[in-house]
Amino acid sequence: MQTRTNGLRARIADGEVSLGVLDNTYSPTLVEFYGDLGLDFVWIDLEHGGPSPADGPALDGLLRAAERTGTELLVRLPTGSPAEIRKALDAGVRNVFLPRVDGPEPVRAAVRAARFRYEDGPGDRGLAAPRARRWGLADDYVAAEDRETLVGATVETRAAIDAIDDILDVPELGFVFVGPLDLSVSLGHPGELDHPDVQAAVETVRAAAVDAGVPVGGLGFGMDDVNRKAANGYDLLNLGSTTGALRTAVSDWLDAYDGDRGS
Repeated sequence: MQTRTNGLRARIADGEVSLGVLDNTYSPTLVEFYGDLGLDFVWIDLEHGGPSPADGPALDGLLRAAERTGTELLVRLPTGSPAEIRKALDAGVRNVFLPRVDGPEPVRAAVRAARFRYEDGPGDRGLAAPRARRWGLADDYVAAEDRETLVGATVETRAAIDAIDDILDVPELGFVFVGPLDLSVSLGHPGELDHPDVQAAVETVRAAAVDAGVPVGGLGFGMDDVNRKAANGYDLLNLGSTTGALRTAVSDWLDAYDGDRGS
């Protein structure tokens, strides 16, 4: 059985910008629908909500929906421990990233946990016959998994900004993702995304990643912002969230209603 390729990795390798949406309802139906709509990835954030990474059936449902429509899951784990990474990858996730990294060592440990071979030596991924291996049916499993799997890191703390060059130097780091919301908290300006300190930190990450040749992802705040970031070196951009899109649509419907809805 041929091992499925990672469409997100392929787009990055081809120099194409990947667009996605955060599904904060954790719905297989919506993941499938987003794939049919043509999104390149669906962000599943297990740090701030959703099922546990250990909840195999819940993760299986999301993965099947993505595979059905040819989109990719981009899964942020709660801690990014090696055990969590191995669990998610064995379930069939190909794109994982860590929250709140402060330096290169957790990133290096995470990438090693996702590899059978790493830096010309053994990696720390376990070899079994889980779903990712199609229960033993997949051909060339070891080489394909090492080739197709992406491990990234969220840069969202002052410590990570200070260590950004060392983080970007981790071998086989798949991408960095700029987290301006938590970064604003870490810099002492919670929620002030336009504060000069926050903007400068975001630009520091973007510029350093582009210079290092490491793909960089981030949040889009409206399509003008998405287009600017796409033209400025970003490789992965999140367009919004399920609940944000629904809020806009339903609010517009209610605002356009001519009848009396009372108080």
